[in-house]
Amino acid sequence: MYESGENYLETILILKEKQGMVRSVDIARALNFSKPSVSRAVGILRENGYITVELNGEIELTPKGQEKADGIYERHRLLTEFLQRVSGVSAEIAEEDACRMEHIISEDTFQGIKRFMKQESDLI
Repeated sequence: MYESGENYLETILILKEKQGMVRSVDIARALNFSKPSVSRAVGILRENGYITVELNGEIELTPKGQEKADGIYERHRLLTEFLQRVSGVSAEIAEEDACRMEHIISEDTFQGIKRFMKQESDLI
């Protein structure tokens, strides 16, 4: 899956947690994308089995989509915390950098950072 698809899934997950319901217009607002762009992406995500779209326009993550979104969001949160704690950058910079890194970091490196952060937490 490409970075843009991962961003859509993560956005759907976050909006669902905040609002309880997600529609294409909510995604367009959150990402500052045009409605036609979101409509196209939603179609692709649906075709690939990551989401369903109800008759009322509500978007739901499938189990496959939920698993992918959870993984991306976990990476985002952990990398943000890691960057703030280890490099001392601001929350804003950590968020921006984590958003880019979460899509390209290898699973081995992510698991290493995860172990490191757990060890750090255990020491506190």
